[in-house]
Amino acid sequence: MLYIGIDLGTSAVKLLLMEADGRIRKIVSREYPLYFPRPGWSEQNPADWFAAVTDGIRELVSDCDPRQVRGIGAGGQMHGLVVLDKEDKVIRPAILWNDGRTTAQTGYLNQKVGRDKLRQYTGNIAFAGFTAPKLLWMKENEPELFGRIDKIMLPKDYINYMLTGVHCTDYSDASGTLLLDVRNKCWSKEMLAICGVSQRQLPRLFESYETVGTLKPEIAEVLGLPASVKVAAGAGENAAAAIGTGTACSGACNISLGTSGTIFIASDQFLLPPDGIHSFAHADGRYHLMGCMLSAASCNKWFMDEILRTKDYPAEQKNITDEMLGHNHVYYLPYLMGERAPHNDPAARSCFIGMTMDTTREEMTQAVLEGVAFGIRDSLEEIRKLGMDIKTSMICGGGAKSPLWRKIFANVLGIKLTIPETEQGPGYGGAILAAVANGEYPTVQDAVDKLVKVTDTVEPEPALVEKYEKKYQTYRKLYPALKAVFPEI
Repeated sequence: MLYIGIDLGTSAVKLLLMEADGRIRKIVSREYPLYFPRPGWSEQNPADWFAAVTDGIRELVSDCDPRQVRGIGAGGQMHGLVVLDKEDKVIRPAILWNDGRTTAQTGYLNQKVGRDKLRQYTGNIAFAGFTAPKLLWMKENEPELFGRIDKIMLPKDYINYMLTGVHCTDYSDASGTLLLDVRNKCWSKEMLAICGVSQRQLPRLFESYETVGTLKPEIAEVLGLPASVKVAAGAGENAAAAIGTGTACSGACNISLGTSGTIFIASDQFLLPPDGIHSFAHADGRYHLMGCMLSAASCNKWFMDEILRTKDYPAEQKNITDEMLGHNHVYYLPYLMGERAPHNDPAARSCFIGMTMDTTREEMTQAVLEGVAFGIRDSLEEIRKLGMDIKTSMICGGGAKSPLWRKIFANVLGIKLTIPETEQGPGYGGAILAAVANGEYPTVQDAVDKLVKVTDTVEPEPALVEKYEKKYQTYRKLYPALKAVFPEI
């Protein structure tokens, strides 16, 4: 049997065809535009997503027996606001996870409604990227469009809706809307009232591994697949990526270095998080803690592409020797799009600090890699306050392909890192969820135990851990010192 996994990312969709034993038969990707209509704004056209998905699936299954395809599961970029009218037409471009326009609305929720009440209603406080502040922004700035809203959904849910006609979401993705009572897994009536929306406008809730429907006949014909193909609810990209790396049992940890960066820790029970950390539902039916920085591998991409004007990333890292690690006098703050965890500050900006006349190209490249690792360490320190003792973590994402970056991370965090055999992130997790939805495996835990394997391990080095500890203590002083300056910039 074959299962399709969809990774609906910010710059492209990646689709994979997985056999029942976890082997990847084929991978296809399609890019789509990303729009920045104003500084700090970030939007996409949902129709572009679906066009890319349909075109990609047709290529994905072009050289296989389509009757062997039993299920589809998606992991998708979280928090994006997709709104449809009564005719199922998209009302406005989707406002994405990294959009920073909702500073005022986020402040209203955290300060006027209050952090304590938000935790009571949802289990989390407001962040600028969440969906609820976007709804408030629409209500205040686009009242005519807001009044036309008939359906509210998240990016991967739009794909599922177009495939099946079912208005649905899963608990992990819904957790990032600030509309869900995460502990009790239901929509929060208080938050709906605050945002001026009704439960009728919101999607039906599913566990990530549950079937939401089958392909609409006309869509099945377009895709070249049987209409009997089951579509799983899927998951938010971080929960899906965690499933793809086997991060399911309580205390298991995964670090993802994609456009954004996350540290994700599974938990059997809901835990009330510190201010900068999220406590969300997991794709396996349980819960997880997560710290998310808005710019991770994208920091290195920006520095390579825009500043150094090169696409040869390995060449820029090859001269950064082991002797240089822990000794760099240059620091980099990784806040290209503001920051979420743990600072929750859309006004924060990136900068280099500590440069001198003899600062080299390699030292600046090293500072970018170290700055992202320090940023993840900030979230890890907040999670440790809850008494969670993390000794090891999976690491995945485009940035994790760099052996140098993996070594820096292991020693900045002081933990062992393991690398999964199949590093396909949310798409692989989505395919696993589709397999569970079809009964291929009885539970998500059974599936990951059989399918996820480790190929390499990076151990921290005590002497280097000590050096990076000193560097981190300096790094953590930089944001507080510059915080008041960022809004002026």
